[in-house]
Amino acid sequence: MIAQKTVQEIIDAARIEEVVDDFVNLKRRGSNLIGNCPFHNEKTPSFIVSPAKNFFKCFGCGKGGTPVHFIMEHESMTFPEALRYLAKKYHIPIQEIEMTPEFQVEQQLHESLYILNTFANQYFIQQLNETAEGKSIGLSYFSERGFSKLTIDKFGLGYAPNIPDQFTKYAVENHYNIELLRKLGLTTVNDLDFFRNRVMFPIHGMSGKIVAFAGRIMSTTTKAPKYINSPETDIYVKNKVLYGLYQARTAIRKQDECFLVEGYTDVISLHQNGIENVVASSGTSLTIGQIKLIKRYTQNVVILYDGDAAGIKSGFERFRYVLGGRYGRQNGALARWR
Repeated sequence: MIAQKTVQEIIDAARIEEVVDDFVNLKRRGSNLIGNCPFHNEKTPSFIVSPAKNFFKCFGCGKGGTPVHFIMEHESMTFPEALRYLAKKYHIPIQEIEMTPEFQVEQQLHESLYILNTFANQYFIQQLNETAEGKSIGLSYFSERGFSKLTIDKFGLGYAPNIPDQFTKYAVENHYNIELLRKLGLTTVNDLDFFRNRVMFPIHGMSGKIVAFAGRIMSTTTKAPKYINSPETDIYVKNKVLYGLYQARTAIRKQDECFLVEGYTDVISLHQNGIENVVASSGTSLTIGQIKLIKRYTQNVVILYDGDAAGIKSGFERFRYVLGGRYGRQNGALARWR
């Protein structure tokens, strides 16, 4: 557990306006800051941040508290998890004391899943850049899409070779637990690699850690799905994740607008062309949870989906439910909320 001295140091360092500003688009009003509450749907801002009191309060839903309370509520974290989050933000070394066995097991499991995903991503990157197969298939595909080396590195793109169990064996040889490999969906129940002959897109959570992967098939003859994703796990809930949001959130807040596209390559292409306030819903099955993620940063959204009528209609209805207000269409595939 975290030593009480460290707990107090974290509490003293955390500034409510800095913590909330990572998630909510705030505007100055006198000595306070105001924005739309991230905990309930509202059209008129009632969420107040007081730098002087180091406190937040929503006069709509009643939630309020310190920076630690905000992180606990907003990120569904326990008190120790929120402290660790803030310690990382403010670069405070954590002094540990003895944990309970239960808490230690839970924390170790989560951290193990993140570590294993990072290991997998490093493997996919190495396969893309340092093997003949990766260069001829993976890099060739990315080059055809117009992606530069800088862009490929920025998004951590990789390649999973067309070998049944190469990654699984490599991970086990490096002392990674086979059960965790299966839990993350990197390895099948038959101990084969789940991702094979695919270019790989790591999916980041809001902390910047890799929570999952998406893989695009490179074969033109197989009947396998074009894209496959990691299964849901303790660290990955698909309907609460937007591809590219970790990289885009600063630009979205700064420009007070978000471009919403369907796929991974759409996000990357726009980034490479200087448009960084863009995220992907990974298909047209847009969810309420994903819309609420965008709402943390802006209420101005431009949808740039393919011209599929059903998908666009679905996006309209969900945005209207969450954001309210007016919305419209342009050329059948573009919608803007103001």
